[in-house]
Amino acid sequence: MPILLIASTNIGKLREIEAILGRASEDAQTFQLVLPSQIGIRLEVEEDGASYAENAAKKALAYAQASGQVTLADDSGLEVSALGGQPGLYSARYAPWPKATDADRRRYLLQNLAGKPRPWTAHFHCTVAIAVPGGKVYFADGDCPGEIIPDERGAGGFGYDPIFFLPELGETMAELPMEKKNQLSHRARAIQAAVPVILRQFA
Repeated sequence: MPILLIASTNIGKLREIEAILGRASEDAQTFQLVLPSQIGIRLEVEEDGASYAENAAKKALAYAQASGQVTLADDSGLEVSALGGQPGLYSARYAPWPKATDADRRRYLLQNLAGKPRPWTAHFHCTVAIAVPGGKVYFADGDCPGEIIPDERGAGGFGYDPIFFLPELGETMAELPMEKKNQLSHRARAIQAAVPVILRQFA
């Protein structure tokens, strides 16, 4: 069975992408999703691009060239209007403290929002890059609008999910069942948009 390589070390992300692709297209059963570690590939790719697309493409191309497989990579971030779009590209390394945790990053974000008028509107953004070994890269994007709230809610998800509130649902991203999150998250929307491109690679 053909392989779609997921440029990540995170088995949770692999399962999430499997669920999203399975829901988006029955044709997704015609290829197998694997992580680099499952085929003996280990790379360190510095995410120093000036955009989500640059970072995603850099990862996808590096793994596609190393493996000879069609490769999916993504880059994502949280953009908060009251902070001029921060943390954005630096969402995963936003807190200034060494070895900062997800909880540290949430705390630092709320510190920076203190005193600013609410609602603190925000959105998650994701760019997916699909790279083929010959060097061609295709892109798809997804966004999930919401707002930041000052108190954490929910035990699911990761990163900023416990303080990212979805007004139309009355829940934070961390309170959503995984099945629901995999329908409306920024990554879900980007991967859903990428499905036609992915399927063309295995036609």
